[in-house]
This record gives sequence, structure tokens and C-alpha cells, in this order.
Amino acid sequence: MTTAPWRDPALPAAARVDDLLARMTLEEKTAQLYGVWVGAATDGDGVAPHQHDMTADYDWDELITRGLGQLTRSFGTAPVDPALGARALALAQRRIAAAGRFGIPAVAHEECLAGFTAWRATAYPVPLAWGAAFDPPLVEEMGRAIGRDLRAVGVHQGLAPVLDVVRDPRWGRVEETIGEDPYLVGTVGTAYVRGLESAGIVATLKHFAGYASSAGARNLAPVRAGTREFADVTLPPFEMALREGGARSVMAAYTERDGIPASADPELLTRLLREEWGFTGTVVADYFGIGFLQTLHRVAGTPAEAAHLALAAGIDVELPTVKYYGEALIAAVRAGGLPEELVDRAARRVLLQKCELGLLDEDWQPPSPESVDLDTAGNRALARRLAEESVVLLDNPDGLLPLAPDTRVAVVGPRAADALAMLGCYSFPSHVLTHHPEVDLGIGIPTVLESLRTELPDAKVTFTEGCGVSDPDPSGFTEAIARAAEADVCVAVLGDRAGLFGRGTSGEGCDVADLTLPGVQGELLDALVATGVPVVLVLLTGRPYALGRWHGRLGAVVQAFFPGEEGGPAVAGVLSGRVNPSGRLPVSVPRLPGGQPWTYLQPPLGLAGEVSNLDPTPLYPFGHGRTYTEFGWEDFSGPDAEIGTDGSYDLAVTVRNTGERAGAEVVQLYLHDPVASVTRPDVRLIGYQRLELAAGGAARVTFRFHADLSAFTDRAGRRVVEPGDLELRLGTSSGQTREVARVRLTGPVREVGAERRLRCEADVLPR
Repeated sequence: MTTAPWRDPALPAAARVDDLLARMTLEEKTAQLYGVWVGAATDGDGVAPHQHDMTADYDWDELITRGLGQLTRSFGTAPVDPALGARALALAQRRIAAAGRFGIPAVAHEECLAGFTAWRATAYPVPLAWGAAFDPPLVEEMGRAIGRDLRAVGVHQGLAPVLDVVRDPRWGRVEETIGEDPYLVGTVGTAYVRGLESAGIVATLKHFAGYASSAGARNLAPVRAGTREFADVTLPPFEMALREGGARSVMAAYTERDGIPASADPELLTRLLREEWGFTGTVVADYFGIGFLQTLHRVAGTPAEAAHLALAAGIDVELPTVKYYGEALIAAVRAGGLPEELVDRAARRVLLQKCELGLLDEDWQPPSPESVDLDTAGNRALARRLAEESVVLLDNPDGLLPLAPDTRVAVVGPRAADALAMLGCYSFPSHVLTHHPEVDLGIGIPTVLESLRTELPDAKVTFTEGCGVSDPDPSGFTEAIARAAEADVCVAVLGDRAGLFGRGTSGEGCDVADLTLPGVQGELLDALVATGVPVVLVLLTGRPYALGRWHGRLGAVVQAFFPGEEGGPAVAGVLSGRVNPSGRLPVSVPRLPGGQPWTYLQPPLGLAGEVSNLDPTPLYPFGHGRTYTEFGWEDFSGPDAEIGTDGSYDLAVTVRNTGERAGAEVVQLYLHDPVASVTRPDVRLIGYQRLELAAGGAARVTFRFHADLSAFTDRAGRRVVEPGDLELRLGTSSGQTREVARVRLTGPVREVGAERRLRCEADVLPR
């Protein structure tokens, strides 16, 4: 028996795929370009709006005779035991392979934004918490663990990470982002990609591109970003994750920019992504995104036109299920209205990726384990470490924290005793189990209340909710005030409830008009402060909220961004002092609820000044965070220097822990460009290093700055390094500078492209 060339693993992948494509019918090629969502609802009760409109009826047994490109969310649609789910997926794959002429299985994909979105899988902190940790190696370790779990049950592709840069914190999906700075988003997101890909999982970057810049912070609203903002803020994290992380897939965004939907934009999905950046993987549609070209954007009049626009732009795979790349696409090709070459182009990319994954090999077998543990002790320990590193101590003016071990504590607030207070909207319990109230969470999630009682066994801890998360009922205030008045300290645990499309106060489709705490939580906090008992505010949220109303009136403020299943012990550990807080803000915390949209990346006219009576200066700036120890900075080395526009420069500082306990300092490097040919942010992050230091310990960190890091997009749309003066500012936040190095770039304006350096490397030596 002779093996066909496409089955021969000794041949190059391109040769194998070319041989296979030549044997396939049009129907078989198009079958590789769509997924099937077996559990999708067709009765209007789906997870998302428009789901029922976009889900076509099909005969599964007939459909798979052509082959199948993807299987959508076998684990993430309904609660299923992981081992049973893996065996069911394996059976489905065998059926797909047996039904088609070529025996090719599908790519199985799942969501993994903050852990594998499956029942009984570890719920890690949300990406905003990753940003707060400023610890890419730890995020990479988490990505690798998530990838191993996905691979163990037969999943090939993970729909993460989100690389959108926050532009307006009122947007509901802020919790899914890593922060408001492109360098932080890029470095942390790239680390996650490396981890996921190292486990053999195809990482999918989303949402490409501009989704977080939607007007008025409304989900799917038009994007108003200008050319330079798009190039210098929106795109860099994607470029870094592709070039340095090796991501093999990209998801097109729902939104449109300047009248062109991303899903129909060949300039974005083909010229930039493939021709300029050299991407060779697959581009997938966001769920129903191809259909939205017809129904929401109205740039297509028929399903065939929508399919043509998307395919020509560069979308290779329709997700989550077949409607536009099926019969409508086939009919358009048969009628001569759509070139078959476009089908071949997309099918080649899909099959090349399947070849990489081993799905074209004759001996491929899906995993079919007898038992699966997706929430191992190792996973939980990793979730705990990341949660602990991500908690931000915003303020502790009089040293109220850590709490005394035998104190009387009144715990008040709607987030204190609710396990779901720890989880974001793409966690399985928040995303899926709300539709299955009869099913248990599947994982242990200690609350802040439980955890605080464990941390402080000698303390007298009382609890009352006080109010709900978003309802307007203040009837619980009376009891809350009474409990606070009896205590030495009141811990007010307030924040968000994650949900989807208005079913929460944070999450996809849960956008807000301003940054006031939800419901009557602000009024509850006012009432607690009025008792005169010191109040520690603990926030469990998916976005920053305006806190200026209570500035100077609180004993301490602790911020945690949906810290995952181990978030309760992490927060309680900070309150008790077991954990020395080390998180830093990945987003600014505003003073006033209406002072938005605002991020720290502002040119001069975006800052406070005499031209407006509104002061947008945040209460707590990007990068801010306090700790229970003290750090001294010494022996700064940053002499004034001249380097070429292609030169490099080193600056260094020694950081010493002068306190009595171990802790972590995050040294941050910002660039200030006093004069440029276009307006520039007053400061922007270009480097950082987290330093873990024992009491009395010291380390010297050296940043290796290259002129490429000063590049920006000029008036002509070129990315350039301009000669002139720069300031390199070392600090503890975007608003707190400790040391300044002045560097003059000399020589000609230099245009840079894909070869430029994207990150500032740092060397650390113990002292």
C-alpha cells in the first residue's frame, strides 16, 4: 500500500498540503473553513445577542462527510465532567475522520482568557490582574499550565490572550485586558502566548484591532482612533506577541474604524498582518463576525457578499459555526462571483496548521483519558501566587494595615461572602453556570470573609452584606452601621459582579456611563465612614472606579481585579500581613467619576492646565502601589550622553529593601520626549523590572535602552526615530519619578520597521 504524499510526515508541510488540496473538491476545501458549535442554542436563549440569528440548521452526519475545520467549545458550552468531555470529543473526532474521504479531524478550540473555561478547571486571575503583577515569567508559567490542561483533553487552540489596550475604563471588557499601556500589554501578553504555545496550543490574539477604542466605551461601537494612535498604541502588543511570542492565530475584531469593519479590511488582515509583519498562521472570525458584515455593519447585502468580503480581507475560518462559509460560499464560487483561489488560500493556511498539529498524520489519535484533574494542587498554587502578586495596596496612610491579630473586625459589603466576586465574565461559573443554577461550581473558591476568619483566628469577625451589588435598596445600611460601630475596624468589601450583556456590572456588553461604584455601594461606604470607625476599603472589580470622594477619609484601600479562585486568601493575606502587597496599577484610578475617558498616555493638552476647569489627573496613577516595607534607591548611573538614532545607552540603579520584611519593588522606566514632529505622550512606559528582595537585601538593575524604543509614527505614516533630546525617567509609577537620565539622539531621522527592537532588556545582579 502506497502512502499518499500528504500523509508522509517526512515531506515538508507545504508539499503535503499542496498535494492534499489538489485532491479536494470545492466542498471539501470550504469544509475546512468553518467550525461547528454542537451545543449552540437556536431558540434565542443563547449566551450572546444575535446568537440565534446566526446559528444555521444543518445535518451533522451529512455535513461531516466533507470534513470539518473546527469544533467549537465542546467543554465551554455546558457543564461536562472533564474526563467524559475528553472521551466525547475523541469520539466526535473519530466520527469526523471516518466520515470524510481524507480522515482529517477538526481543530478543537476553547476559551482560556483566565484559565480553561470548562467545568472544574482552575479559575485564574483575570488579565487585568496579570498586568497588576508586572511579572511576565509568572504569567508565562500560568499560560503553560493552562496549555497543558487544554492539550490533555484534546483541545488544540485557545482563544486568548486579549491584547486590547484600555482607552476608556467605562468599557465593560476592561477586566479582559492587561492594562492601559501598550508596553505592559505587549510584554505580559507575549509571556502568556509563549506559555500557551510551549504546551502545543495555538494561541489566538484578540481582538485585531482597535476594539477597546470604541466610541463612548460602548461594546462594538465605531472606533474613533486616529492613524497614529492606532499605530502607536493599538498595534504594538499584537506585533510583539507575533514576533516574540510566536502566536499562530489572530481573531478579527467586531468593530469598524473609519467606516471599514476589521473583518472586511484587507489592509489590516493581509497587507499589515501578513505582508509587513510576516504572519503565516490562521485568521479566525470573532463569533458571528462574518455575519455581522451583513446584519450590523451593513456592508454586505447577502450571505455570499459577506463571505466574499471576509475571505478577500483575509479571514480564513468562520467561527463559531457554519453559515456564511458553507453553502453560500460554494454557490458564489460556482456562479463565478467569488474566485476559488480565495478558498484555496484560506484552506492552505488551515491545513498547514493542521499539519503542524499532527492532524494530517495517519497515526494521529485523540486523547481519551480515564480521569482528568483540571484543578490540581499545582494549578491552585500558581493561581494563589499570581493572585497574591496582583493585589494592589492603594493607600495605607496611618499604617492601619496589617490588621492586629486579635482585633474586632466588622466585614461589610456585597462582595465579602460571594465566591463569584473573585471571577471575571469568562470564567466558567460566571460565563456558563449562570444558565445551570442546579450545578455546583466544581471548584473551591474561598470568599474574603472565610479567608479572613482563617487568617485571623483570634479576631472577632462579624458580617453583614449591607446592600446588593447593583440594586438600589439601602435597607441593609442600618445593620451594617451597627456592626461597624461595635468593631475596632470595618472592612468594606465592595465591587463588581461579572456577567455578559448587561447581566453584570463588568464584562462583555456591561459598559457603564461613568465610574461611580455600582448601585448604592458608594452610599454604603459613606455611611460606614460616618461611624468614625476606621474603614478598610477592599475592591473586587473588573475596572477602576472613582475614589476621590473618600480620599483622606479611609484607613486603607486595597484593590484586586477579579483575582480568581485563590483571590480570597490572597486578599485576606494582605489584610493580615501574611502577604506583603506588591501589585501595581495597570490602569489609573480616577478622582472623579466623570473625568473620563482618560489614560495616562496623554500629550500636553490632555493633561491638567489653564485651558480647562476640568482636571483629569488620576487619584492613583498608572504603576502606583504601596507595600509594607521600604525601598531605598542608590548609586544611580545615568550620565548625560549623546548616541546615534541607531544607538544604545545603559542606565542602572541599586534598589535596597530597607525595611524589616521581604517585599517586591517594581522599577519602571518611562520615556519623555520634550519636542517631536507630532505630539507625544508626556511619558510612556518603555521598561520595567520586578525585584523580589529580602529584608536588607539589594539588587542592581540595568536597563539597556535602544533608540528604537523612542520610535513613533510621523506625519507621513512612517515609524521613525528622530534626533533630539530625550529623558529616561526611572520611577515607582507614571506619576512618581526617582531618577532622570538625559540622552541626546544625533544623526538623521531613521525609519524603522519589523527589525526594530520592541523591548528594553534589563539585567539584575544581587548586591
